Amino acid sequence: MIDVTGQISAVERRIGDRTLPAGKARVLTISQTYDASVEDVFDACTNPDRIPRWFLPVSGDLSLGGRYQLEGNAAGTVERCDPPHGFAATWEFGGEVSWIEVRLREAGPGRTRFELEHVAHVDDQRWAEYGPGAVGIGWDLALVGLASHFAADGTGVDPSAAAEWMASPDGLRFVTESGERWTTASVDAGTPADQARAAGERVTAFYTGAPTP
Repeated sequence: MIDVTGQISAVERRIGDRTLPAGKARVLTISQTYDASVEDVFDACTNPDRIPRWFLPVSGDLSLGGRYQLEGNAAGTVERCDPPHGFAATWEFGGEVSWIEVRLREAGPGRTRFELEHVAHVDDQRWAEYGPGAVGIGWDLALVGLASHFAADGTGVDPSAAAEWMASPDGLRFVTESGERWTTASVDAGTPADQARAAGERVTAFYTGAPTP
């Protein structure tokens, strides 16, 4: 079983911004250290046979310049590949384009620091309504899958059982605590505390199916 408190605490979350040619963009960064080599983590993140074992089924061409499609989710183009240290790609979903970059570095013998950066243009109204949790909770759930994939005892959340786990008490607590941590990251980045809390409550309600505050 997933140790909800342990997994939530093992993840670092940061919010920032960046100026791109098209204007100001929000930058969400999430990271965790795994008991696996850099090469193994890179393979887990780029091998089409392994990705569905912790994330989502994927199709397409995962080589440089290729197009990928995650089942029921985002598509995009692989823009940079630096094995085994990371890759970058577009993240195209709901008619919008954002960008992801994965960076891997050794964090001690047989350990790897995984860091994912998601850069997106988000208008002030949508940010005020849902905050970083709209994307951040989803990435937190992805890191649960990756932690499960590398668990020494093989326990954790099987992607095929993810929906069932999400509806369980542990899954609901995980989403709630993830939303709270993203609220804290938003406040740390300068969002007024009352605005950040309200957005966090709305996005948690969205993920858990609770009445919207």
